[in-house]
Amino acid sequence: MNIAVSPTAEGASARAQVQWSRRWESELGLTDHAELSEFFRKSYGPTGAFNAQPFQGSRSWAGARPEVRVIGHDARGVAAHVGLLRRFIKVGGVDLLVAELGLYAVRPDLEGLGISHAMRVMYPILQDLGVPFGFGTVRSALEKHLTRLVERQGLATLMHGIRVRSTQPDVYPNLSPTRIEDVVVVVFPVGSSISEWPAGTVIDRNGPEL
Repeated sequence: MNIAVSPTAEGASARAQVQWSRRWESELGLTDHAELSEFFRKSYGPTGAFNAQPFQGSRSWAGARPEVRVIGHDARGVAAHVGLLRRFIKVGGVDLLVAELGLYAVRPDLEGLGISHAMRVMYPILQDLGVPFGFGTVRSALEKHLTRLVERQGLATLMHGIRVRSTQPDVYPNLSPTRIEDVVVVVFPVGSSISEWPAGTVIDRNGPEL
């Protein structure tokens, strides 16, 4: 789950100023992509120059391209973003339909938004799509943040000790076309309970990370 988190505290006034919209990918025009790519460069840049690289020009995605986005706007432009892509992954060899969640970011200057609020906006969309689970991965450095914002509020379960295989978004002559990472898996139960998540220590995305 490509994720950039603002370190600022939550505030009700900032939340009230943000208007959320659902946008299917085919609804976005060139202006939308340019606005989002600039937003991602500014959001991911502070986490490392490499993380902002995919968003050069008007490219508004990093690896896989989302099919639907939840975008928050305020008077200054894009305030927050979450992307979603339905896909089949393999969990311990079992094919499983999920809605992968990624491209999460909140504008660094904005107070009042956290991942828990954005996911509450996204959750009705997951229900409308009829998927059994939302799925994402985060680096271990963000585990405490996600535990506080989604697991303790009952929105998701964090899983450890799982390796995730993904393809590279592009083919490079000096790199393997796939990579395996030890990451924290985040599962959002939607149409199924967490007890129905297959057992397994290896997840294959069969594609690039969102």
